[in-house]
Amino acid sequence: MGGITTGLRSFRPNAAQLVISLLIVGLGWLSDQALSRVDQDLGIMYAEYTLGATDLAHISADVIRHQNTIFRALEANSQKDFEQITESLPAQRAEIQHAVDRYAAAGLRVSRSGRSEPEDIEVVRRSLDQYFSTASTTVHLLTQEWAAVSPAKREAIRRNAEEHAANNAGPNMIQVSLALDRLLDTVAEVAKDMFDENMKTIRLSSLLLIGGSIIIAFLNLFLSRQRSGPSRQTDGTQNKPEINLRPNPIPLPLAGDTTRPILHSD
Repeated sequence: MGGITTGLRSFRPNAAQLVISLLIVGLGWLSDQALSRVDQDLGIMYAEYTLGATDLAHISADVIRHQNTIFRALEANSQKDFEQITESLPAQRAEIQHAVDRYAAAGLRVSRSGRSEPEDIEVVRRSLDQYFSTASTTVHLLTQEWAAVSPAKREAIRRNAEEHAANNAGPNMIQVSLALDRLLDTVAEVAKDMFDENMKTIRLSSLLLIGGSIIIAFLNLFLSRQRSGPSRQTDGTQNKPEINLRPNPIPLPLAGDTTRPILHSD
């Protein structure tokens, strides 16, 4: 442990190491941001579009079931049967409205072509309000029928309820179906835009990773070569032979040289 601490204290990164480390950290951060965005969009597409679109598709079936309940109430033979049939209508209506509200509470968007989810969801709500208003009027007339004492009046009220349901229920259901179809088309278009955007982000992240890796590898080789240059020059100076700058000694006489005797005069 002491050796590791000593090594960390003595470690002093140079400028090249700092540059490469910062590039690696920056590249990793950018990639993480891109992947986090893709992951978030995928979660939105599943939670808000896949599940939400499934709920919207179920609304058509729920409206048909609600209308069939109204038709069964028109054919009820007694007040008790009528009350048993119609007691499920409030729960069915609440389920339909809850599905619309749940989707509207999500992040509604506008497609690139200009189709708007907020506008389409409002059209669905208005068409549902018109349908439920017609259904409530029909149920109200049937309630008056069973409250009437006179058979003739009861029969007149029943005919009025049947005519009201026949003249209004069908067109209102068609409007609901058309509004839901348009909303589902808009949902599919917005989801496609998100998918295309995510694919563009993934491709850009891939190019960024490849390009960043090439740049980092090039810098590593280039800076390593610069670091090795001065060290080679230093080694070359150390291997050169030393020049003897000491003065040469007086040369000794060779073997062939003869010495002349020194003459002395008396």
